[in-house]
Amino acid sequence: MSKNLTYELAYKELKDIAEAIDNELVSVDVLAEKVKRASELIEFCQKRLRSTEKEINQIIRGMEAKEE
Repeated sequence: MSKNLTYELAYKELKDIAEAIDNELVSVDVLAEKVKRASELIEFCQKRLRSTEKEINQIIRGMEAKEE
């Protein structure tokens, strides 16, 4: 996975893969490769979302602690 990959880029690539598969634009010869890449992108996006959620929750807890 590229070091420069962002959530937005991963999501766009994932949408492109899904659209190509839905529209039957992916040949059988590369279907497994596309599905594998989609799986990697899904994992990347899930990790990024969990990481962002954790960071936001920490910020909120910090804000709440300052208010007390």
